[in-house]
Amino acid sequence: MPSELSFVDLILEASLLVQLVMLLLLAASVASWAFIFERSRALNFARSEMKKFEDKFWSGVDLNRFYQELAARQSLEGMASMFCAGFKEFVRSRKNPSTPADAVMEGTSRAMRVSLSREIDRLESRLPFLATTGSISPYIGLFGTVWGIMNSFIALGGQQQATLSMVAPGIAEALIATAMGLFAAIPAVIAYNRFSHQVEKLENSYGNFMEEFSSILHRQALSSSADTAHPTQPAA
Repeated sequence: MPSELSFVDLILEASLLVQLVMLLLLAASVASWAFIFERSRALNFARSEMKKFEDKFWSGVDLNRFYQELAARQSLEGMASMFCAGFKEFVRSRKNPSTPADAVMEGTSRAMRVSLSREIDRLESRLPFLATTGSISPYIGLFGTVWGIMNSFIALGGQQQATLSMVAPGIAEALIATAMGLFAAIPAVIAYNRFSHQVEKLENSYGNFMEEFSSILHRQALSSSADTAHPTQPAA
């Protein structure tokens, strides 16, 4: 390949607008890869913590002791956060013996849903950026390509004799913008789809846990209500 058509020279000799487009796409690509690695670590950690929590929760541990152990931590995520939010509200509501079991469970479920919503928002962090990058990067690259080709043909119009060698560099540098747009978009789209699927699976697991935990607490609430309604008579 002639030296005048080398990749670096084509970028350096491109028009200012095309260079700005390339710079923007390069920045988007770098940011996307940074977010891809960060989200991958975060979701892997969330799955690992979920498995540890489920193993401990279903091992028959005392719920009060388990709650105290988790509440002592500085920060809670995933199922631990939902468990503590629900159990805290459950214990608080049961302090009033006159509170019906359904009202206790309604407040408990509401507390866990709020915690679930916060967890999903945290897990979906950075995903909108990946979706946006995957959607608009090809169009930004195409804009740079159209602009570069347009300038090449405008310059060609001022020549009496047109040759391929006169327009080839301009067209080549313009096509680099399209290639960079695809380079930024393809990993972002793949990562977005993959991470969205992982978040959906985690959300389903969290929802299943909330239903199972609510059933356990509901049985306790009904048992407490029955004891209150029918107190044990003292022996004669």
